[in-house]
Amino acid sequence: MQKVVVLSGAGMSAESGLKTFRDANGLWEGHDVMQVATPEGWKANQELVLKFYNERRKQLLEVLPNQGHLDLVKLEEAYDVHIITQNVDDLHERAGSSKVIHLHGELLKVRSCNDPSQVLEWKKDLKTGDLCPQGGQLRPHIVWFGEEVPLMEEASVLVSEADYIIIVGTSMQVYPAAGLITLAQPNAEIFFIDPAPSITQRKGLTILPERATTGVKKVVDTLLSKQTNN
Repeated sequence: MQKVVVLSGAGMSAESGLKTFRDANGLWEGHDVMQVATPEGWKANQELVLKFYNERRKQLLEVLPNQGHLDLVKLEEAYDVHIITQNVDDLHERAGSSKVIHLHGELLKVRSCNDPSQVLEWKKDLKTGDLCPQGGQLRPHIVWFGEEVPLMEEASVLVSEADYIIIVGTSMQVYPAAGLITLAQPNAEIFFIDPAPSITQRKGLTILPERATTGVKKVVDTLLSKQTNN
């Protein structure tokens, strides 16, 4: 079975009503990202960081997967599909995708400050004093700026083995995730879906200057038709 890897970013979830990671002036929902998305910010003001992610978590629980998420699930009928997302929401999973890697962590999980392997499902507010079974303070299960991306190696292998790569909702300009595309096989077909594409045309690359919901459907239809015609 041929392999499809989907690299998804904030634009994938934006059409579900989730705010993109940060706007043009470098703020995230009015906050300096260095205050709410770094280990230093956590040490400086734990209450602010907890409040910030509690608000994001509430927002996530109020939205639903969009048509783009749902269309990607259809590919599993004919392909071995892996989704590598920079998003911290669970919309791919809620839509029905079965193999999802979250490079930057997951908003509906928390982990121990003392032992990163202690990861718990979490849908309510997280507060100071919420501890793991071993007594360590729990923090958002998010990969902050300056922290290692633990799933990057697994993601790299998947991209290097892919027959088709779909890039949607991400400019692929932020490292280390941006480096993944350089690992693609020379004969891999790549589809880049973005309203304002920031990628240069090259052999094997199809650019769709569209929103996630419309662009994903076109790519999914194209790939499913390839299987039908074989």
